[in-house]
Amino acid sequence: MLQTPSALARTDDTVSRDGAHARPVDPPLVPERRLTVLIAAPTLDLGAADEGAIDLACILAAAGHRPILVSQGGRLENEIARIGAVFVRLDTSNHNPLVIARNAVTLRRIVQAHACDIVHAHGRAPGWSAWLAARLCGVPFITSCYAGFREQNILKRWYNKVIARGDQVIAASEQIAQLLTERYGVPAQRISVVRASLDLAPFDPGLMTDARIAQVRGTWGVSRDMRVILVPGRIIRRAGHHVVVRAAARLRTKGVRDFVFVFAGEDEGRSHYSGDLWDLVLATNTAEVVRICGPLADRAACYAAATMVVSAATQLESVPRELLEAMATAKPVIASHLAAGPETVRSPPATAQTQTTGLRFQAGDDAALAAALLQMMSCPEAERQAMGRRARAVVLAEFDRAGIAERMLAAYARVSGARAARNDEILGKPSTKA
Repeated sequence: MLQTPSALARTDDTVSRDGAHARPVDPPLVPERRLTVLIAAPTLDLGAADEGAIDLACILAAAGHRPILVSQGGRLENEIARIGAVFVRLDTSNHNPLVIARNAVTLRRIVQAHACDIVHAHGRAPGWSAWLAARLCGVPFITSCYAGFREQNILKRWYNKVIARGDQVIAASEQIAQLLTERYGVPAQRISVVRASLDLAPFDPGLMTDARIAQVRGTWGVSRDMRVILVPGRIIRRAGHHVVVRAAARLRTKGVRDFVFVFAGEDEGRSHYSGDLWDLVLATNTAEVVRICGPLADRAACYAAATMVVSAATQLESVPRELLEAMATAKPVIASHLAAGPETVRSPPATAQTQTTGLRFQAGDDAALAAALLQMMSCPEAERQAMGRRARAVVLAEFDRAGIAERMLAAYARVSGARAARNDEILGKPSTKA
């Protein structure tokens, strides 16, 4: 049962990837009636699944639906009241099979008590509990996939496969959608590619001032003429900071001067990986050109203060928000092939030089990263600025909040419409599905 309210209908033309205008899009499909949706997430901190669950609750609440967010909680909890969602605390991040089974019973009670129409899982541990609850209650089940999980053995593969059990699977990128089909055999009609919902307004380069940039550079202790390669995001192994350190060592060996890498993200030396990372810095004699800082405070100014931004992910994930924010700030980027697909970071040889938005390299290959860094450094400033402007245009076109909300609501419309059609068939009524 679908409808296309004028409040959400788009009348502008879509823009194809080469910049040409395509045919006008049809008005978006949205659920016809108000839905109550149970959203199960592991925690509410800074992970992609956590932020994705909050974004989903925002989209649903803004469209007049009722989100119920079940999670262990975390620093993003204060967002729930602002959104107008219901929060239920539960140990959904626990991987213990007994806890997962117990959580399934609890989620079943919540679904029944609130008459939930849909259950939407973010993550594998909450995914199994949510899948069991949805099947016991006979309601549609949706999953969101943000990464290509490692599968060391058959048991791990089975555990990961819950993400593919959704009646509709939301993939955070085209690369992840392809992985779901190739690895788990999920048919294309059950996959919706819905990218991250971003508030890009604070990253308008026109809002930037020299004073903000100077303050950030002062905090980093870099001079005005020093080239800054910013590596934002959590300091975790799969983010590939160790690859960046080895690339930095290669640059020093080649005699490159006047550059510094700034690792800006959560951890600040508290994890085992951070210790290993600093040991690597000392072993490669790169302490003079590598600085490990805390999280970005004035995020937009940090991107503006950088010469370029690097994401060296060694595991397939959705495009890091930090990379998209940097592009929105009109900064050229360098990304591993697992950090961003060619539809986002458009680089040669697949893309003409005049359409390039950044450079891509093979994940884990520090020699390839060093070569990309040298190539970006050797570009004239005007060329880097043009690359940054194109990067910003791509992000504004592909990651705007209104468009993301439309695609998410369309996925919900397909699920709720299919359920309504099945109910009509069971009751012997003519189908009202549009």
